[in-house]
Amino acid sequence: MLANRARGDVLLTIDGRPVMLRLTLGALAELETAFDCASLADLSARLQAARPSDLLTVLAALVRGGGGEGDVGALARADIDPAEAARAIVGAFER
Repeated sequence: MLANRARGDVLLTIDGRPVMLRLTLGALAELETAFDCASLADLSARLQAARPSDLLTVLAALVRGGGGEGDVGALARADIDPAEAARAIVGAFER
């Protein structure tokens, strides 16, 4: 699996397999709803004070944006390196 940087793709290893993360408009809308934010500015402020459970919500939305099945419960049980996940989340937002 190859990540298309021009599309904002980031790969993250989950349970030993590469999974595509992508920040889409749909993912942003999901996050605004999940965190009860009225705007992108509100979402940005909310994510700056994110808790670990919030990061699972963000990760799930990015996995779904990349075409995968982003289930928060499954991701909580998955083998994911926390530092790698944090870098991938930041990378998806930066692109």
